[in-house]
Amino acid sequence: MESRHSREEPGVSTSDHGRLGVGFLGAGPVTQAIHLPALARLTDTFRVTTVMDVSADTAASVAGRVGARSTTSVDDMLSDPNVDVVAICSPHKFHAEQVIAACRAGKRAVLCEKPFAMSGAEAEEITAVSEETGVPIVVGAMHVYDPGWRAVREQWGEVPSAVHTVRSSIVLPPNPRFEDFATEVISRPEAPKPDYDDPAVAAARVHGGVMGLAIHDLPLVRTFLPDGADPQVLFAEQVRPFGYLIVLRCGNVTVELHALMSENWSPRWILEAVGDTTAIQAEFTPSYVQAGSAVARIARGGTSTVFGPFDHNGYEGEWRHLAEVARGRRPHVSTAALIEDLTFAFAVADRSADWVRQAARKEESV
Repeated sequence: MESRHSREEPGVSTSDHGRLGVGFLGAGPVTQAIHLPALARLTDTFRVTTVMDVSADTAASVAGRVGARSTTSVDDMLSDPNVDVVAICSPHKFHAEQVIAACRAGKRAVLCEKPFAMSGAEAEEITAVSEETGVPIVVGAMHVYDPGWRAVREQWGEVPSAVHTVRSSIVLPPNPRFEDFATEVISRPEAPKPDYDDPAVAAARVHGGVMGLAIHDLPLVRTFLPDGADPQVLFAEQVRPFGYLIVLRCGNVTVELHALMSENWSPRWILEAVGDTTAIQAEFTPSYVQAGSAVARIARGGTSTVFGPFDHNGYEGEWRHLAEVARGRRPHVSTAALIEDLTFAFAVADRSADWVRQAARKEESV
């Protein structure tokens, strides 16, 4: 039998202090096509006050869409008293220093796109500064905040301890297609043309795939793994034109990670966790489209319970949670867990890239 579990998602209530001012560091496609459309649904809670980008033209054009001021200076944005929450959407290499600067500036909360650091040392420094300043950090692994996922997580009980296989399967058209659905993107970076046969390129693309795509699901995957599980790569390869196929062993759990971005596929993003007599599945909507939440399902004891769909996706969910965090609520994900998630992601990415390099060398030596 199948029963539908539904609930009303509580809205984010505004306080007497009014709407929270948002400042963006970086005004590229993620800001334009994901975050601004999400904030357009939350105008009772947020207002975009400042947009910073190294390109003055891009900053001015994006800011003009939302009635904000523009700047090319990080310091200028962080010193703006109208900015309560900082959203960091800059290139990865700048994330750590900008998170630390936002905390030092005494903002009420920081949202940083993944990954929030490029090394364990950077992550530890961010944690220390966050604790010292009291400024909470939310990292943009959007599926953690998807109301469909959160609903199934609240109800699964002991199911994770019975899981022996986890699969993350991501099939998407290229990002620009979804970006163009969402908005008219200004100043989109030109995609490089890779040499697929170069082992270094193949390894780098697998590493980038893990840190760019799989990283959204790895915090969810970790909920089904033994504490402290060390990922051992059993197989890894690049999938053309862009993607990966990776098989891991983490303690007594097998993890399969698959992604493909191709012109020939319709979007489908599914996370599955399977045990002998139980299973959990979550099917997520495309990130760039305001298409509501994941639909999640628990199957156990001959009964299947469905959660969702709710009326918003994980990106809007993380902004709703950010408003609560800025007003004093404890973040869903602790800074310690953020570091563990990042460490796990780097281990998967590094070891998968090594596997690809070694496999290429073996082929060359034959």
